[in-house]
Amino acid sequence: MQPLNLPTYKLRIKSNENKLVIFDIIRKKYVVLTPEEWVRQHLIHYLIEEKKYPISLIAVEKKVTINKLTKRTDILVFDNTGLPNIIVECKAPSVKITQATFDQIARYNLKLTSEFLIVSNGLEHFFCKMDTENECYIFLENIPNYGDK
Repeated sequence: MQPLNLPTYKLRIKSNENKLVIFDIIRKKYVVLTPEEWVRQHLIHYLIEEKKYPISLIAVEKKVTINKLTKRTDILVFDNTGLPNIIVECKAPSVKITQATFDQIARYNLKLTSEFLIVSNGLEHFFCKMDTENECYIFLENIPNYGDK
C-alpha cells in the first residue's frame, strides 16, 4: 500500500482468500484492505494514538439517514455526552479532495451537527471547525487533542 502523509502504525494485515485484509480495532474484525480502508485505518490510529481519543467514543461506518437515503460516515467521534463531535470523510490516496467531498461531509453534518470535520485522502488533510452562526467552516492547522477545546 501507498505511504501516507500520516505517522506509521503497526497495523495487522493478512491474506484471506487471495485478498489482503486489515484488522479494524473499532469494529473488532478484519475488513478488505482497499486504498480507502488504508486511509481510514491510519486516521483511526491517528485519532487514538496521537490525539488521544478513546476507542469507546469512535464509530466506523455509522448509518446516517439523509432525505430518506441511508448513508454511512467513514469515522464518527462522539463527545462524552454521546453527541457527534468529529466527522471524518476518507478517500483513497488517488482521489483528489474537491468541493464535492466537502459537500458530502457537509450534508452528513446537517443531520449530525458535529463541531469538527476532517477530510483526508491520506496525503492531504483538511481540518475544519464548524461556525454555525455564519454557516461556514473555519480551516484549522490540526484537530484538537481529546479534552482540548
